[in-house]
Amino acid sequence: MKKKNTFKKVLKFVHGYLLFFLLIAFVITCSMMLFLSVMMKTMGITFTSENLGAAAKLTFGNVVFLSLIISLIDYIRRKISVERPVKQIVEAAQKITQGDFSVRIKLRKNIYASERFHEIADCFNKMAQELSGTETLRTDFVANVSHELKTPLAVMQNYATLLRSPGLSEEKRIEYSKEIGAASRRLADLISNILKLNKLENQQIFPKNISFDLGEQLRESLLSFEEIWEKKNIEIETDIEEGLMMCGDAEMLSLVWNNLFSNAFKFTDNGGKVSVCVKSEGEYAFVRITDSGCGISNEVGAHIFDKFYQADTSHSVQGNGLGLALVKRVIDITKSDISVESELGKGSTFTVKLHVKDNG
Repeated sequence: MKKKNTFKKVLKFVHGYLLFFLLIAFVITCSMMLFLSVMMKTMGITFTSENLGAAAKLTFGNVVFLSLIISLIDYIRRKISVERPVKQIVEAAQKITQGDFSVRIKLRKNIYASERFHEIADCFNKMAQELSGTETLRTDFVANVSHELKTPLAVMQNYATLLRSPGLSEEKRIEYSKEIGAASRRLADLISNILKLNKLENQQIFPKNISFDLGEQLRESLLSFEEIWEKKNIEIETDIEEGLMMCGDAEMLSLVWNNLFSNAFKFTDNGGKVSVCVKSEGEYAFVRITDSGCGISNEVGAHIFDKFYQADTSHSVQGNGLGLALVKRVIDITKSDISVESELGKGSTFTVKLHVKDNG
């Protein structure tokens, strides 16, 4: 293989040399014929066959020598300015295909190198950096999914084993069955959220703009949590502007409200308070959902929209860390905006800014 490559390089050099030889021979021959013709006409000089033969031999030797020199110079130039950077780019690309996203191209700057290769190297390095970040996210995603799947599965296996215990009381049997049901629902919710997030991130879901009553949608979403707020004796306060019609994807926005309400009730203690405020200002509508829960620190607030991030590392409050990631993705797709204000021990307020009319 190495001998074959060497042979190809030699053939390439000879081919280049012949091209230069023919070009220089043609140019010099034409120039010499023109020069001799002018000399003979203007000065009346007559050249003998011996003179022309000697001149032809000398000219041929010069052409051979000049062709060789120019070929060598061109070979060295191409080696430095073309082949070397191309080799670096190819080697880096091969490492990328093998999964090494840490590779970066560092081209030496010289007077012969084309700026285009530096542009290619810069673009390649940016691509490698993005791929590296994507690979890290993928690895973290797989690790987090594996962890989140193991927890409910372990609960289900443990309680299923306990159900097989001889002499188990009816009370315990019902209790264990409920725990298995809760774990299975948690597993189903996790898988459902992963599928939804995957569709959203891969743009397999596109906004369907229809006209609907925003206030009515929020009331329906809030009422779906009635059992929870009654069980925890949570006070509900609403200030919803009537007849606020907007054009957007009602189904996708419903996902936002369900997740925000779910978090509000989840982190609000018994006897706490959850409030909803909906107001329009010009072409925008502002939805504020406030709870009197545990609040969020600045450190946690910087990551709450990350996939699988959970502020409660003890997992004392059940969740899979995908709810707010889904919310953020929907907000981005619908070209809306979301912000959060929170204080530890005093609760949080999530504010969603929506275009009342379709913004295209």
